[in-house]
Amino acid sequence: MDETPALDSPRPWWRSWRPKTWIGLVISAAGLLVLLMQSWRFVQSDPAVLSALIGGSVAALATALGTLPVLLSQRLSDRVQDSLFGFGAGVMLAASAFSLVIPGLQAAQDAGTFGGGPWSAGGVVGAAILLGGVVLLAMDRLLPHEHFIKGREGAVAKKLRRTWLFVIAIALHNLPEGVAIGVGYAGNEGMRANALAMGIAIQDVPEGLVVAAALLAAGYRRGFAVALGIASGLVEPVGAVAGAAIVGYSAALLPWGLGFAAGAMLFVISHEIIPESHRKGHEAFATAGLMIGFVLMMVLDTALG
Repeated sequence: MDETPALDSPRPWWRSWRPKTWIGLVISAAGLLVLLMQSWRFVQSDPAVLSALIGGSVAALATALGTLPVLLSQRLSDRVQDSLFGFGAGVMLAASAFSLVIPGLQAAQDAGTFGGGPWSAGGVVGAAILLGGVVLLAMDRLLPHEHFIKGREGAVAKKLRRTWLFVIAIALHNLPEGVAIGVGYAGNEGMRANALAMGIAIQDVPEGLVVAAALLAAGYRRGFAVALGIASGLVEPVGAVAGAAIVGYSAALLPWGLGFAAGAMLFVISHEIIPESHRKGHEAFATAGLMIGFVLMMVLDTALG
């Protein structure tokens, strides 16, 4: 079973996988390939969607890159994990503010939404931020998943294998990042959107490392923890394409899309990342990581925007 404790073995990690694991992996890869082939024409028809796909794919590759050290090294210390959690939260917080909220306010004023004044622009983007948070909260309550902090959540969580609960939880965490990348390319000039995608990719490297290490600590085998950590990043290009396509459909949706993506990321920061980084007594290191991540993303947005 997937819950078998992670024991170091002289055998290569892939030899510990059962035939059904390989079959599932092959079927999933084939399905993803067919989906990508069918979607390629649509992606090519819109430069913003194509850029979003590339940006989301880079973020997914960054997540995969971050998981690889788990194959070769021991488990991360709690202090390092909490610092990396804080760093990721800081990058996401700055990205929400500088790459999503501020451009959203400007887009609302430029589009003349509800008069185009500062009050109406603030109201539109504020409502979109709250909507993003509410949607993520509803998904968090309705979809069965398992947190590293609070354990299993959702009405049917006890009926699903623990592996799938972790997959859903990680998807809930990464989906807002992908949507933010897509909305960013649909609503920002190239350099600012590139800064947003770059910032998210940078924080995805330690995030992938932390996810794989946490799965290893939760009892999964080393190879499976890395594979699941890599798979967790695949939702980002999907979210990026969806975000760019929806917002690109109508200019009136742009401030709503930017605010929605910001609200979804703010929800993840407050509901998941910060509580996780503070639960083991390393609040100072987590806070330092948050501030460093925030400043790094602010500099990227300023320099490239």
